[in-house]
Amino acid sequence: MNGFSLSPAQMGLAVALGCGLLIGLERERRKGTGQDRAAAGLRTFAVVALLGAIAQIVSVWLSAVALCSVAVMAALSYWRTQDDDPGITTEMSLIATCLIGVMAVSEPVLSAACAALLAGVLAARERLHHFAHTWLSEKELYDGLLLAALALVLLPLMPREPVSWLGELSPQRGLMLLIVILMLQGASHVAQRLLGARSGLAVSGFLGGFVSSTATIGAMGSLARQREVPLRMTLCAAILSTAATWMQIVLMILVVAPSALPVTLPLMAVGVALPLTLGALLWQHQGGEVVPASGQRDVLRLREAVMVALLLVGGALVVSYAQKQGVGGLLLGTGVAAIADAQAPMASLLAMYGAGTLPAEHLLMGLMVALSVNSTTRGTVACVSGGWRFGVVVAAALAANMVMGWAWVAWVAR
Repeated sequence: MNGFSLSPAQMGLAVALGCGLLIGLERERRKGTGQDRAAAGLRTFAVVALLGAIAQIVSVWLSAVALCSVAVMAALSYWRTQDDDPGITTEMSLIATCLIGVMAVSEPVLSAACAALLAGVLAARERLHHFAHTWLSEKELYDGLLLAALALVLLPLMPREPVSWLGELSPQRGLMLLIVILMLQGASHVAQRLLGARSGLAVSGFLGGFVSSTATIGAMGSLARQREVPLRMTLCAAILSTAATWMQIVLMILVVAPSALPVTLPLMAVGVALPLTLGALLWQHQGGEVVPASGQRDVLRLREAVMVALLLVGGALVVSYAQKQGVGGLLLGTGVAAIADAQAPMASLLAMYGAGTLPAEHLLMGLMVALSVNSTTRGTVACVSGGWRFGVVVAAALAANMVMGWAWVAWVAR
């Protein structure tokens, strides 16, 4: 016996009815009662969705007429109630529901998804208003717009072709790396807003390591020296930032050279294990220590972003030139570029591996040289910014981490 199945028209009508009922349920709860109630509720939205589907089945021209009719009725409804409610959410939702009904005939799955999304937005009215007016600050809004402009406007306009003097790194991929760093910078800010100063400190340190582990260690050291935060918590945040450095390499691989992931992933797993374990132990034994709330800061620091971009370009230039001097020159150039920041030489090394100009063993050695040199810098910053107690612990954790990494590279190369 043949199984029962619906025709495309029948499926479209069923999906349209479900979409109209879903959106209408939400509007019915907002409708109110009595003579002052809103014009559109459960039945109206269900009828509008069915109207769109039926019109689309009969004729495309009829669906256009149906949409215009719904738009006219929505305008009349707004004209009748504008003195009591100046908003046009229900009227625009009616037009959107008609379009969802039209789309249900040809794209039932997409239509159902749009209906669920629309109903969710309508139901989250109070939360969205609270977010826009109370929770979101003006600084956060402007920084979010800046990030959106970089990602949605500037990034598509950047050239995609690799540039030889940038170590085979294309301008678009370079900007993409910068955007990823800025997004992680924003995530660190959100973590402190959501989790509070105490819980957010460890998360902020971890996410700050994606931006700059050196800067994060310096900031945690300053807190430790000023005794604003318990030493154990600053150590936890600082060491977790070094774990983020290893994870950041994975993000860079996915952006710059996905083909390098099988070669480097085992080393990344070995490298991240120790700082994550130490950070978790420090977090577990921090007790009920209280961290004072920090003042409001910018979500995105433009000067930091420009410095990161310059470091990326400068490090790529050094590594690209050093490659022409052989393996020794490549490793020396990588170490010099990594003194200030390890991101730039690692990005250039990955770009060269992706372009097929650097073998896997040289890639692993270059990454470890960059991390080792930069670990020396981070250890020095820890001692200077946080004093000897803070500096010794951070430097010891970094040294043990590098020993494990080099041991893995030597075992693979044997």
